Amino acid sequence: MPGLQRPARAAVVLSSIAPDLDGFGLPFELATRASDHPLLWWTEYHHILGHNLVFASVVSLITFTIVRSRRLLVAALAFLGANVHFLCDLLGSRGPDGYQWPIPYLLPFSSRELVWSGQWALNAWQNVALTLVLLATTFALAWARGHSPLDLISTRADDVFVSALRRRWPRA
Repeated sequence: MPGLQRPARAAVVLSSIAPDLDGFGLPFELATRASDHPLLWWTEYHHILGHNLVFASVVSLITFTIVRSRRLLVAALAFLGANVHFLCDLLGSRGPDGYQWPIPYLLPFSSRELVWSGQWALNAWQNVALTLVLLATTFALAWARGHSPLDLISTRADDVFVSALRRRWPRA
């Protein structure tokens, strides 16, 4: 995201992964699964609470509120990022048991769910190939621009990473 300051880039990245906050219940479900009253918070709420148009809109509004510059652009990118997350889940998040994760995109306005019959398994070759292509793209952009997503965590780690890339693949 050229031209965006570090906090704005961080807001967009966090908005893109925020839909999976609805997976908060997994540790509680695992901890209570052998009890008489297991908490099925992950089973009942993952891909429900955070995987819809309302959630994407709220995340975008929060992003608009907290960033200082280019607010409309950053909010639009946050909304787009959340929706790309939904699309990726719709394309390739089928479980090992064959369960296809539906996306309740219009919840709470409609209970109709989006599902694609060709949904790839989470560990399918398509997801592996896409991951490799996106990693290669990330590395190439980091090499060219001088910063990577590590910049959002540590500028020092980012400098070391970009330097290592540039040493490994110097300019021709």
